[in-house]
Amino acid sequence: MISIDLDRLNDMIQQLTLMEQVWLLEQLAHHIRKQAAHQQVFESQLEAMASDPQIQRELREIEAEFVAADFDGLSD
Repeated sequence: MISIDLDRLNDMIQQLTLMEQVWLLEQLAHHIRKQAAHQQVFESQLEAMASDPQIQRELREIEAEFVAADFDGLSD
């Protein structure tokens, strides 16, 4: 379902000239490309962390410290 704000925004866009709509579309495309690039960098950093042996070792140590909590009867 489209929110009222998006519906109003759509109405406002339709009132713009073609040139203004093209400018707005270019701005949106630029913004979306920039966000996608940031997302790719973030995901690459997460992948690097996940494959880092030191990170993996630290996670195993943390898991070992909390293994007793698995038997506390509070899980499903």
